[in-house]
Amino acid sequence: MLVMLIDDQIIAPKTVCQGCLLADRSGQPRWRQGQLRCGHALQRPSPAQPIQYECQMGFRIACIE
Repeated sequence: MLVMLIDDQIIAPKTVCQGCLLADRSGQPRWRQGQLRCGHALQRPSPAQPIQYECQMGFRIACIE
């Protein structure tokens, strides 16, 4: 499940991505084959934490299983 990390909040990407020109037709981030296509991976703070990405709009996105 993809989540957006904003300060100390976790929100659903659809609430932010719906207005993004890079989102897919359903208003979701472009997530394919385990990578965020509309952003880039950030360095992991620790191996225990999930990989975080930064989208083109500057939001942090994580894939939490």
